[in-house]
Amino acid sequence: MTSGTAVPNAPERQPSETCAPLAQPLLLGLKQGHRMGQVIDDETGSMLVRLARRSIELALEGEDPESLLKEVKRTGLRRGVFVTLNEYPSMELRGCIGFPRAVDELEVLTVRAALAAAFEDPRFEPVRDLEEMGRLVVEVSVLTEPELIDVKDRRAIPKEIEVGRHGLIIELGNRSGLLLPQVPVEYGWDAEEFLVNLCFKAGLGPTEWLNPRARIYRFEAEVFAEERPRGPVRRVELGACRF
Repeated sequence: MTSGTAVPNAPERQPSETCAPLAQPLLLGLKQGHRMGQVIDDETGSMLVRLARRSIELALEGEDPESLLKEVKRTGLRRGVFVTLNEYPSMELRGCIGFPRAVDELEVLTVRAALAAAFEDPRFEPVRDLEEMGRLVVEVSVLTEPELIDVKDRRAIPKEIEVGRHGLIIELGNRSGLLLPQVPVEYGWDAEEFLVNLCFKAGLGPTEWLNPRARIYRFEAEVFAEERPRGPVRRVELGACRF
């Protein structure tokens, strides 16, 4: 697992599947130029957000969150997923952890990512109690399989990135970093600024995306979020991201 938001100088650590570097190369995904359609319907997106919230709340109550997996209707989908917690109404980040690749069923990964976002994000203290959860909104981002950006001239990489559509991953040696599609929209970055901050996220110099040994991947996401803590869930249009 890894974190998917931008926090300067965020520490790295490697407990069981939190912010560790990616263990193996990512698989290729959509063909270049292909825009992802809606794979997750609104009902399923709402279910995933509710599942993420209830997983955290059960853990805070001392119960087994994985018991929820016996109750939910399985979609049969295998997709990467990130869970983000934001303070309400300021929308300040409180935690964000996820799986870039589909290493298990979507519902299983949603539970695991939710628990990690609440209790294992090294940038924040663990969520304290149910009262605090009542002040947080839950967001779930369901990812496409990452696609390697393969160009002859590294300076052309920004042209392969559409801000508001693509998230990015960089791998170089034992370093890796990921930023969700929401992040450059939040900060008003263009594609090159997106790449520079991706390098920072991985603990690399700002121009390492030009390094021919660096592998840059792009992916897309369908995002669902509570309008307010424990409130209605809606699909988030990334081009008009609420961050």
